Amino acid sequence: MSAVMSTITIAPPPAKPAGPPLQKETTAGNYFVANYPPFAFWKTEAVPEFLSALDRPPEPGTPLGLYTHIPFCRKRCHFCYFRVYTDKNADDIRGYLDALLRDLSTYAAKPVIGGRKPRFIYFGGGTPSYLSPDQLKFLTDGMKRLLPWDEAEEVTFEAEPGTLTDHKLRAIRELGVTRLSLGIEHFDDHILEVNGRAHRSKEIERAYGYAREIGFPQINIDLIAGMVEETEEKWQETVAKAVALQPDSVTIYQMEVPYNTGIYREMKAAGRLVAPVADWDTKRRWVNYAYSEFERRGYTVTSATTVVRDPASVKFRYRDGLFSGADILSIGVASFGHLNGVHYQNHHDFAPYVEAVNAGQWPVHRALTPTAEERYLREFMLQLKLGSVHPSRFIEKFGIAPQVQFAVPLASLQSQGFLTAGEDRIGLTREGLLQVDRLLYEFFRPEHRTGRYA
Repeated sequence: MSAVMSTITIAPPPAKPAGPPLQKETTAGNYFVANYPPFAFWKTEAVPEFLSALDRPPEPGTPLGLYTHIPFCRKRCHFCYFRVYTDKNADDIRGYLDALLRDLSTYAAKPVIGGRKPRFIYFGGGTPSYLSPDQLKFLTDGMKRLLPWDEAEEVTFEAEPGTLTDHKLRAIRELGVTRLSLGIEHFDDHILEVNGRAHRSKEIERAYGYAREIGFPQINIDLIAGMVEETEEKWQETVAKAVALQPDSVTIYQMEVPYNTGIYREMKAAGRLVAPVADWDTKRRWVNYAYSEFERRGYTVTSATTVVRDPASVKFRYRDGLFSGADILSIGVASFGHLNGVHYQNHHDFAPYVEAVNAGQWPVHRALTPTAEERYLREFMLQLKLGSVHPSRFIEKFGIAPQVQFAVPLASLQSQGFLTAGEDRIGLTREGLLQVDRLLYEFFRPEHRTGRYA
């Protein structure tokens, strides 16, 4: 393999791709690349292709992951663009949980599942920790009967600190959760308030402390750089408090203003397209500051958004599976998955999802079967967000080296100082890593570079 690789070089680009310009101000839009082709290109007409794929056995050796969307929240954050609800009562919630289990049971009976057991499980939201211990036990007991968890290497559970009593935390741990992800976002109460967060700093301290006490194997905390009214001083204070907690991993996002958020509605009403948040240069600098502070304490940057305390023991199986082409069985309103080579997403709204499941119908709203080239693009771009890729793995899977498949965009990024390339490693520089989502558009096919990403 090395002899073959040594003959591969990155040729100079004949013409620079029409990628997005280096943007300064934070304007409306969602730039975070989570899949490919973009969701806007998934179509209702392709749903029959997805249903047909369910009747085929899986590709040998493909791991299975399970994603469950819990769409309930105490409040809707001003920057949130996910499908969440703050107005559902106990009967609505029980009906939704029943629908999740009914949906999962239908999948479990299809050949694509065929007795497979999930290797990783993820509860996302919304706020999974909004559910009571009894509701959580009802849901997870039913899930385990349909798809046993005894071979799961990771069970991730998102939580909002203000929903976590000691009793609930212990119940979550007893469910088998191995990775607790706390949506802290910031430690300053004023920043939390003006951005619409439901929790406050005292709730963070109490929830984190007890989660540590009862022994979750991995605790991740989320932060957001550049929230409304963020300042240099407040960001440095938040980073210092995050460092002091000594979490197993930290995920840091850069503030965006997607179109379906409260912030965007305020911007539109005011007739301004510029969001009241820090510009991109500032956000990248703040994230880099946070990474440097954690690196000083022995942490390692393992992706564009993540630092971990011990890379040898701290993993994120769901992300790694999603990025490398695993099957993702996804249940719940608006959730998206990937089975037998076909992308799919469920109905966007609560009632249509529940009603479809209860009527014995598939609740799938849109789908897309990516071409072989698009599958290659998807895996390469997503894995590049980890900071580097190994070409030999892509040669083995797709039959051609990335240096050949993506010669033009790779040469362009290398000439701009965002990327380095060796015999079996293509890596982003720190500057490239901090803006990787913008740079990935260089790889997009021309027809996918227009329109909204989501």
